[in-house]
Amino acid sequence: MESKSPEFKNFNFAEGELLLINKPYGWTSFDVVGKIRNSFKPLKLKVGHAGTLDPLATGLLILCTGKMTKQIDEFQAEEKEYTGTMILGASTPSYDMETAVDQQFDFGDLSEAQIKAATQQFIGDLDQYPPPHSAVKVGGERLYEKARRGEEIELKTRKVTISEFEITRMELPEVDFRVVCGKGTYIRSLVHDFGKSLSNGAYLSALRRTRSGSFNVANAYEVMELVNHIRSLKEAGELR
Repeated sequence: MESKSPEFKNFNFAEGELLLINKPYGWTSFDVVGKIRNSFKPLKLKVGHAGTLDPLATGLLILCTGKMTKQIDEFQAEEKEYTGTMILGASTPSYDMETAVDQQFDFGDLSEAQIKAATQQFIGDLDQYPPPHSAVKVGGERLYEKARRGEEIELKTRKVTISEFEITRMELPEVDFRVVCGKGTYIRSLVHDFGKSLSNGAYLSALRRTRSGSFNVANAYEVMELVNHIRSLKEAGELR
């Protein structure tokens, strides 16, 4: 089980703080940044995040304030760990639950041994296509904007590294997993490709980032408890 949120320290947000946030389901990463940034008003502070999480994902989001924002690229490059659930026997255009199922497959002939063994081909350095419904920019426009208009999209692969990929629970069609990977890896694409490797289909139904580098979600603040703490500092004239 994840532990309770850490104690609040003597923050100096202007000088620069690294904040670990437990991103809620349904929020974009920018929603979290905006909520924290607005809580500082009228104090104007730089706030940025290190590594986007999809709205349907939860878990660790690293935020930087003030001068610490200069280190965002460094934090963003660190290894990530995720836990999640995929649905085997079906696929969606977005590779997750944002869009409806468009194809269904019979998974009755697949054994647990086959499913577990299929993870091995995804460990190492891979060429991965981003999901059509992603924030990757092509021609100055994000892919999901083109996808939602039904435009044809020519996707280009990117090099990614997956060091661990294990199945942790199987109650078909649900399959739980844990992944440790490098920067730029799309877990939605991994799940989609995993389904194809079994001559089947799969889409992501739940995803949680549990770790980024040495930082763990067990040590993260809930968004509103941090916002309320910032407001209390402001009321006491101690916000800096």
